[in-house]
Amino acid sequence: MAPFRHVAQLASVLLVVGAALGPVPAGSVTQRSGAHAERTAPMTVRHQDSRELAGRRIVLSYPGPTPPPETLEAIREGRAAGVILFGENVTSPEQLAEAVGQLKRAAAEAPHPRPLLLMTDQEGGKVRRLPGAPELSARRTGTAPVPLAAAVESGTGAAGTLTDAGLNVNLAPVLDVYDTPDNFIDHFERSYGQDPTRVGELGSAFLAAQQSQGVAATAKHFPGLGAAARDENTDARPVTLPVPLDQLRTRGEAPYRAAIAAGVRLVMASWAVYPALDPDRPAGFSSTVIQGELRDRLGFRGVTITDALEADALTPYGPTGPRAVAAAAAGMDLILCSARDPQQGQEATTALAAALDSGGLDREAFAAAVARVDALRDGLG
Repeated sequence: MAPFRHVAQLASVLLVVGAALGPVPAGSVTQRSGAHAERTAPMTVRHQDSRELAGRRIVLSYPGPTPPPETLEAIREGRAAGVILFGENVTSPEQLAEAVGQLKRAAAEAPHPRPLLLMTDQEGGKVRRLPGAPELSARRTGTAPVPLAAAVESGTGAAGTLTDAGLNVNLAPVLDVYDTPDNFIDHFERSYGQDPTRVGELGSAFLAAQQSQGVAATAKHFPGLGAAARDENTDARPVTLPVPLDQLRTRGEAPYRAAIAAGVRLVMASWAVYPALDPDRPAGFSSTVIQGELRDRLGFRGVTITDALEADALTPYGPTGPRAVAAAAAGMDLILCSARDPQQGQEATTALAAALDSGGLDREAFAAAVARVDALRDGLG
């Protein structure tokens, strides 16, 4: 029966990918649910406590194998949307199961309990936080004898690995279309290839297979890191990618059309600066990029998430608090506090709450972002 199930799953994913390669459907499920969250948000969260609202946009992290008391306390108080896990948080399947169990029990004790977003980077190949599938990197998937089948198998494998560990969000697939061999994104085999249509096709197959198993997918790094040179790593320093607008849209952004049509639940923004769109701010701090390109132009209605808030690309923009506020103002729904320091999440929460109370962040837009995140969490329960 196993071969039959694999063929049936491949067929269902092919239907999704086929739809993804066409125009974004005007009434897709993702669009309707996102629009519904935006319409109902002010009624449901407008008058709630600012610190709790702020926390519901924060993804926490912590060092070592055991969730610390301050992380569990934030979750119990409803001041966390989720937790990202890294290799240092995992020593064995048994230990991970205990840690995840602690996190879930804390979430169940929150004033308004809903499932946590429990996430990691399980791209495949060299970028895997948990042992297990997917074995193939994006590059090897793109060069496999039957690339589409390999992408489906990788997405299915990623879902199985995360589900077995009790996680429900994968920060994958990467949709960057590399332009120069051995550049930043190609060196680590994180790109499906140089053809934006093929990247969109394979990324959509991966995410559709994964999401069919109940694990939300994240397309990254919008609007694309495929032009980054070998040493242009936003984790390490500021990066500017002077890609012409037509090339940025026809290559960098193109795979996102397919992913959005395939129903991708989250999109992660890049921390690079794209002068063709906004010469002054990184993509994740730019409403021109997030609202103008991703939401208005491409029609994404799901959840946006930042890359690591501690990235050195953001050094010119101050400490954690101002970074969190700038990201929220640009339209980022989830703030990824991944420094493995519980204090980072607390500082981001405090800054968002203060900006909300002072009017520095629009309350209606803030409420809509919280509602999108809440809807995602409720859908993964």
